[in-house]
Amino acid sequence: MGRSISSRRCLTPKLAFAGMLASVAVPATAQQTMPLYAGVAPGSEGWSRPEITSPMPDGGTLYQNVTSPDLTVYLPPAAKATGAGVILLPGGGLRVLAIGSEATALIARLNKNGVAVLVLRYRTLQMAPLKPPAGGSKMPAKFPSMVIHHANANPSPDDPALNAVLDDAVADAQRALAIVRDHATQWHLDPHRIGMVGYSAGGGVEIGAYLKRRGEGPDFLVSFYGPSLMDVSVPADAPPLFMATEANHGPVTQGLIDLFELWKQAGRSAELHIFDVPNGKMVPPLYLDRLIDWMRAYGFVPADPKAGG
Repeated sequence: MGRSISSRRCLTPKLAFAGMLASVAVPATAQQTMPLYAGVAPGSEGWSRPEITSPMPDGGTLYQNVTSPDLTVYLPPAAKATGAGVILLPGGGLRVLAIGSEATALIARLNKNGVAVLVLRYRTLQMAPLKPPAGGSKMPAKFPSMVIHHANANPSPDDPALNAVLDDAVADAQRALAIVRDHATQWHLDPHRIGMVGYSAGGGVEIGAYLKRRGEGPDFLVSFYGPSLMDVSVPADAPPLFMATEANHGPVTQGLIDLFELWKQAGRSAELHIFDVPNGKMVPPLYLDRLIDWMRAYGFVPADPKAGG
């Protein structure tokens, strides 16, 4: 499948801030943070740039030069726990990781509904320090042209550094899934109800982690304005897929439309919501209600009033 569309270079640091200016939800409480690897992450032995942490305009946190990937565990109250869990992959164009108010709202809502959230800080491109814009980034008025094949919306397919860090991030996501399943008993999780949720480039990383899986993959996939960053061939046993984006988000929108079509052509379950709102304004209430309904419909979250709303 190939399409000529209106596009922008979606793998830019600006994605770290797009859509992150929603009102800040009451933050959930993390129980622990654990490294993915014992020692240096495989393939990153020569990385020397220090990690940089800086505040975001919405009260969130921006991470640069992530070298030591880790998982932060947010468990729901024991009385509401359903056994479901998601690995949350932040966005940031593979160059940074932005954990802002949109992610905070998602964590709080999922915890309220009895779903555990494991936030993954995967490895990012090693680069010079990046200063966040004071008021958040603005989307361009017009996107340059781009052609998408096989639902691959990667604007920099020939960039060796980005390709390498994408491979690293995919490996981190696969490692995170294995760790979560290994800790299912400890965290009161059902190992057959573990999904992945990706924002922006994090959505591309989770799709890559599924496509390149060895053995059992995630039980469901959720992507918020995060198209695939590699060619997609949908397996016969592909899990349910939920996606949401803005109507005019260039290659992001078209990439998710293509991904939806490929999933359906393979006879697999996919749901796509396209909101006609300005780019960067798809605040969590637009998709969170529908996401919870979707999770209930597929049995990932029981239709149980005690789990919240």
